[in-house]
Amino acid sequence: MKRGIVTAILILICFLLQCTVFRSLAFGGIVPNLLIVLTASFGFMHGERTGLLIGFFCGLLVDIFFASVIGFYAMLYMYIGYMNGKFSAIFYPQDIKLPIALILGSNFLYGIACYVIMFLLRGRFDFGYYLVHIILPEIVYTIVVTLLLYPLILWINTWLERGEQRSGKKFV
Repeated sequence: MKRGIVTAILILICFLLQCTVFRSLAFGGIVPNLLIVLTASFGFMHGERTGLLIGFFCGLLVDIFFASVIGFYAMLYMYIGYMNGKFSAIFYPQDIKLPIALILGSNFLYGIACYVIMFLLRGRFDFGYYLVHIILPEIVYTIVVTLLLYPLILWINTWLERGEQRSGKKFV
């Protein structure tokens, strides 16, 4: 119950930060994708199911507030969370290289999927421009923010796990 409430609060905080604070800190209209950081982090920390659920709710928020069709971002974030959950077996909290690499790859695939669905299918074929001016700057900005946000997510996760272990010892 506690984990669910804290996770819902984290999703809302990341969504609000992404839509308000980081919009005012945008570089050339580029905003870091905090929801991908959150989805990927929970995916490789807790597995496919958790990554899928967190991705669904993050994507649903984006769909409700910004998309013309409900479901595209929810599906995209679900895939990102699920695929990052595949790496939960090799996740070590002390190592930051795997999370950075997975978040980088997730953000890149997110950018490619958005390009294909939103631009390529509408006849806009200038992929090089989209890659250089949208995808790569967003990846760099997201990775820089990840270096600050990921340790906080990891600390919250460790705090929740300690609380769950303490409450589990009470019943044993």
